[in-house]
Amino acid sequence: MKLRKIIEFIIEKLIFLCGVASILFVILIFAFLLKEGISFFKEVSFGKFIGGRYWYPISEPPQFGILPLILGSLLVTLGAIIVSVPLSIAAAFYISEVAPIKMKDILKAGIEMLAAIPSVVLGFIGMVTLVPWIKKAFHLPTGLTAFSGSIMLGLMAMPTIISISEDAINAVPKSYKEGALALGATRWQAMYRVVIHAAMPGIIAATMLGIGRVIGETMAVMMITGNAAVIPHTFLQPVRTLTATIAAEMGETVHGSMHYYSLFAIGIILFVITFIINFTADIFLHRNRK
Repeated sequence: MKLRKIIEFIIEKLIFLCGVASILFVILIFAFLLKEGISFFKEVSFGKFIGGRYWYPISEPPQFGILPLILGSLLVTLGAIIVSVPLSIAAAFYISEVAPIKMKDILKAGIEMLAAIPSVVLGFIGMVTLVPWIKKAFHLPTGLTAFSGSIMLGLMAMPTIISISEDAINAVPKSYKEGALALGATRWQAMYRVVIHAAMPGIIAATMLGIGRVIGETMAVMMITGNAAVIPHTFLQPVRTLTATIAAEMGETVHGSMHYYSLFAIGIILFVITFIINFTADIFLHRNRK
């Protein structure tokens, strides 16, 4: 009995230390980004950095405006949401409420396999199949567009959204649906008028986490969006995202230069955006549990 209590005490402390360590790592990452990026804001104002229309870091004089990069990231993310959210919610409802038990296991295994595919592989598949198709279908000079990135990122976000949405649907008390059926509602009416409303906080949290996955993605968007640092006006033109800019240019910068520090400043902006998204998702998840 005494040995069991000692083991439980050790396990509890280890779990506590793991939780503290994860928080500490996040703080240290942000501190490192802030340490490197703060030098940039001593030379370039925050307003010019966020609102600048041109990203020419190696021109004379250099221009460090990330508005095209922010708009490119938002456009690709918006497209990915439009692609992934309706399909993911429909798939989650099918798996949770409609599919036979054997089919559920097969579908869940398929979703897990989709989540396990590396982003660089999906980017390569998009370059070989999706990009030429979009070029031909819309008669464009290039298929490397925001639309291509949106479709691929939507596929990458779907496993996250489906899994968490399914958990939220399963967490809805069965009495809600049984009460609706007892009052004369059909199975479909009970699903879209009762279950979906009760599961909505969890579905919103799933969507927010999917957005966090999309906006932080690098390799796939770098390969199939065209990497053009211009302000986008439609989905059918090349764009460049914040993450792709860091990945593409970090290896070419001179250590200690303004260009070098500007990439860390982009990292700070990206860190803040993803933190806000994940914090919002966590709020909705806790609301769902209550």
